[in-house]
Amino acid sequence: MRNRRYISRKGPLVVYGIEGAKLTKAFRNIPGVEIAHVSRLNLLKLTPGGHLGRFVIWTKCAFEKLDEIYGTFDKPSEKKKGYVLPRTKMVNADLARIIISDEVQSVVKPIKRAPLKKNPLKNLNVMLKLNPYAKAAKRMALLAEAQRVKAKQEKLDKKRKPITKVHF
Repeated sequence: MRNRRYISRKGPLVVYGIEGAKLTKAFRNIPGVEIAHVSRLNLLKLTPGGHLGRFVIWTKCAFEKLDEIYGTFDKPSEKKKGYVLPRTKMVNADLARIIISDEVQSVVKPIKRAPLKKNPLKNLNVMLKLNPYAKAAKRMALLAEAQRVKAKQEKLDKKRKPITKVHF
């Protein structure tokens, strides 16, 4: 069973030309091996699940027949009416070199980098830009804290009594 959840691997595909009767008998008892005629190729057999990379064995006859069926870049197909092999759109496929070239770089706009947003609760300078009173408020809070600590310490010192030595 093959679907989205369950994947069972496909075995090799043998593509043949005119030697069909011999090949079908040769490979019929080997599990996993599929055969296909070159003029009746199935895209789902060549690339199951749309993934390239299936192991395909081409016979010599089948490989030679490909030019006759699909044609070449120089001459059109003999079997398919008006079919010409698709040409590549780019003459130079080195895309990295094209992008780095001076002609392209002179037209391309420079990168707009977004400024790094800093957290005003952690960064004092950013907080001061947003709220100039924050410096005074922070200083007052620190002074009040120091005053509280000092008052608490004095209160504790007042409550504590020095230990007197007891003689028995």
